[in-house]
Amino acid sequence: MILYNVTVKIDLDVHNDWLQWMQEVHIPEVMATGLFLDNRIAKVLLQDESDGISYSFQYSCADMATMQKYTALHAPYLQKAHGERYKDKFVAFRTLLEVL
Repeated sequence: MILYNVTVKIDLDVHNDWLQWMQEVHIPEVMATGLFLDNRIAKVLLQDESDGISYSFQYSCADMATMQKYTALHAPYLQKAHGERYKDKFVAFRTLLEVL
């Protein structure tokens, strides 16, 4: 199983709107691809939140072939939508993990 982790630090001035949009729009769109088995959101703890709050979004899929399909067919559009909506209000990085 592959765990796709996206860690995002979002500026405080858009935090509430962003979190609601992530939960009501973005995550449902990711899951609607049919490629992920489940997802979860975790708030990153023990960090200085004076300039933003960090979250980890985790999506699991069956294998690397499925992940590559997501990356090729869906990720560009979904990442673009997020980037256009929140422009310079966030930083993000992605990690792929193999669950043993």
